[in-house]
Amino acid sequence: MSHANARLAPAGRLIMVQRIQSGRAVAHVAAEMGVSRTTAWRWWRRFREEGRAGLIDRSSVARSHPARTGPCRETRVRIMRHLTRRGPVFIAAKLGMHSSTVGRVLVRHHTPLLRETDPVTGTVIRAVRRSARRYEHDHPGSLIHIDVKKLGRIPDGGGWRAHGRSEKVRSRGIGYDYIHAVIDDHSRLAYAEIHDDEKGTTAAGVLERAIAFYAALGVTVERVISDNAFAYRHSAAFRAVLDAHGITQKFIKPHCPWTNGKVERLNRTLATEWAYARAYTSNAERTAALPIWLDYYNLDRAHLGIDGKTPIDRINNGRGQYS
Repeated sequence: MSHANARLAPAGRLIMVQRIQSGRAVAHVAAEMGVSRTTAWRWWRRFREEGRAGLIDRSSVARSHPARTGPCRETRVRIMRHLTRRGPVFIAAKLGMHSSTVGRVLVRHHTPLLRETDPVTGTVIRAVRRSARRYEHDHPGSLIHIDVKKLGRIPDGGGWRAHGRSEKVRSRGIGYDYIHAVIDDHSRLAYAEIHDDEKGTTAAGVLERAIAFYAALGVTVERVISDNAFAYRHSAAFRAVLDAHGITQKFIKPHCPWTNGKVERLNRTLATEWAYARAYTSNAERTAALPIWLDYYNLDRAHLGIDGKTPIDRINNGRGQYS
């Protein structure tokens, strides 16, 4: 890509070389285009050697790195790190290298920081707040994420969001709503229900209805991923639903909720755009607003994670309709 102050983009270079090709003097064409004769000769030479492909910007990355640390020295650094479990300063002193060079070698080979590893075994023991690589399954239904979000119920007349924080707002003891949320990994098509608990039988019923919801759109659920909550890992009812539909069950790594990040992000969006979007006057009013918001999320809300498309766009691909 041309830099901000470049006189010529590839289209302008083509015009310039075409004028030169017609027999006009390079110096005259350069003056007309507002560039130096050296620049005009360079692009003319590239055009003669490579054709139009030669008018495209080339990468400024060096073709070779003669000063880069050799493979043997990099291997010695990695072995020393593995054997001693010490930092760049210590390793550099032992190998006669600069500590900054050792640091770059360790980063280049994705060596975990010492504070993230066990001092005795070197095993990574500290979770990082990101997955090793982002993933997306290649078709709807290949994987769905499932989770539960707990929300305090709203007293009749509205809670503190409507009246401010006051003892007059008597909302203590009215309990919680449990939002069982499901989202398709590929399309981000979402399904959610509100219940009084997060028991295994409740989660199983939600999964059964979610499977039917996706099936109505021509999507067959193949895998389900969740955290390690009791309802998902130990419930016989939840397991029975999976077995009845031939679905593979997967669990996230303990204490790594970002592995289930798509439904965690859905939970956050639910909170900001539905649960706390306005001051509701009752719990029933908020509950009634959920299906309306879900329709908006699935049909109309552009999703940056899928290039600004809506979830239903990825389901339909111009072939069907959401109902």
